[in-house]
Amino acid sequence: MSENETENETPVSDALLAMTVTSLEISDLSPRELMIARIAALVAVDAPAASYALNALPATESGINLDDVEDILVAVAPIVGTTRVVSATVNIARGLGFVIALAEAELEEELEAEEELEAELEAEAEAEAKAEAEAKEYGDPLLAVLPAG
Repeated sequence: MSENETENETPVSDALLAMTVTSLEISDLSPRELMIARIAALVAVDAPAASYALNALPATESGINLDDVEDILVAVAPIVGTTRVVSATVNIARGLGFVIALAEAELEEELEAEEELEAELEAEAEAEAKAEAEAKEYGDPLLAVLPAG
């Protein structure tokens, strides 16, 4: 495994995100206006669902919501045509599905980690309680105050 691979597990996604951030930084458009232009361009080039997924976070952060996306589709429809608008609608839905699935997976991992930690803490508490009970049972005051383990 190369040094870059250990430092960066998602190089393509990270590069695309960096390009988006750079375009936001050097454009005279507001972040919201820039994302409106990007979404319109995605519709015009019949972008795949992954492209919409990659732009979902920057769009949301710039204040774009689903009503705005609908307005963008209406605005570009006379230029790009019905086929592209329908395709974009499907790909936007799929892209949002990707984003939701990733968020769910991350949340599930966090919940599993929390459950594991809770189980470890519970096992430690049970071990301490058992050690204290044994110390009291055998009447050794020193054992009663020492931590288990």
